[in-house]
Amino acid sequence: MTITIDDIIAARKRITHVAVITPLDFSHTLSRLSGNDIYIKLENLQRTGSFKIRGAYNKISALDPSLRTRGVMAASAGNHAQGVAYAARELGIPCLIVMPAVASLSKIEATKSYGAQVKLAGTNYDEAYETAKQLQSDTGMTFVHAFDDEDIIAGQGTIGIEILNQEPDLDAILVPVGGGGLISGVAIAAKALKPSIKIYGVEASGAACFRESLDQRSMTTLGAVSTIADGIAVKRPGVHTWEVVKELVDDVFVVDDEDIARAMVVLLERSKVVSEGASASGVAAVLTNKLPFKNKKVAIILSGGNVDVSLLSRIIEHGLVAAGRYVRLITTLDDRPGALATLLHTVAQAGANIVSIEHHRLGQSLVLGHVEVQLALETRNQEHIDFLCERFRAMGYEFSMR
Repeated sequence: MTITIDDIIAARKRITHVAVITPLDFSHTLSRLSGNDIYIKLENLQRTGSFKIRGAYNKISALDPSLRTRGVMAASAGNHAQGVAYAARELGIPCLIVMPAVASLSKIEATKSYGAQVKLAGTNYDEAYETAKQLQSDTGMTFVHAFDDEDIIAGQGTIGIEILNQEPDLDAILVPVGGGGLISGVAIAAKALKPSIKIYGVEASGAACFRESLDQRSMTTLGAVSTIADGIAVKRPGVHTWEVVKELVDDVFVVDDEDIARAMVVLLERSKVVSEGASASGVAAVLTNKLPFKNKKVAIILSGGNVDVSLLSRIIEHGLVAAGRYVRLITTLDDRPGALATLLHTVAQAGANIVSIEHHRLGQSLVLGHVEVQLALETRNQEHIDFLCERFRAMGYEFSMR
């Protein structure tokens, strides 16, 4: 390892007046569901809304004065952008951030609010990165990599020290994985302080570059990435981070977007915590029983809470559907008085709550004398949906679900 615990301790001293020590909260809900003692490291409460300020400030504050005057630049889907912009503002350094054109408006505006110039390019992190590298060559600015940089890794590793200071008896730490900067720093710090501790990464299935690389036993580039967890949507591991992960990380789990959406809903509903998709991946791994043990003490790093409100509303609905808490039913009725009332009475008897109703007399698939009814319903779980469907069938309704 070229990065050591001493580098991380030095980074902790360097960032102490900028990065706050975030809480490590015990989660009764996740503990009960998993059969382990689960603690959540709330980096969503960090300055700029994510852990990224740690590595960004550590990197930029260590720059030679001659490099500071030229300014810094970065490529990011959002959180690293805000971390770099905030650090540059605090140190009085010019800053340019290249963000994917599909980055959320809230993250773009937040980055600008910290004083950075923002350029939109590409449709994902990797394309924004290529544009940023070209601009770096043209401008002479120092490029601050989102994850594949020793100072960045050391800064992120300060979370590992904090977690073990807060709960020394931990058996494992669960870490969201994109390019690997966070898990690399945490693994180096935690394994140095407590060699017996297990470090597990969690990737989205649509961007599982580390899982693929570990399976292939060599660093692998994905052909494409697709996930709601934009903060971990990376095609290829970093050179530095790959070396750390394959040596120090015990395993990398993969979760689907549906699992991530459900985890976001659980965090919001049960823990009153707002989490972005990448951040919730560790919780998704717990909810889908990825942990290979029971009765252990586990910390999950909740890496950030910078989620666009409109996206959050869609994810909440998606998560509710995945959890069996929301369903859309479409059926056809005779166009006669009382038909709709009978249908709604059936819904009421089944204990479902109506969110909305659409009643259509016209449509290419409709036979004269019939109407189409679309119902959006709140339900308790998948068993409740199954019970509702059985009641519909018993009443003679033909229907489809969305």
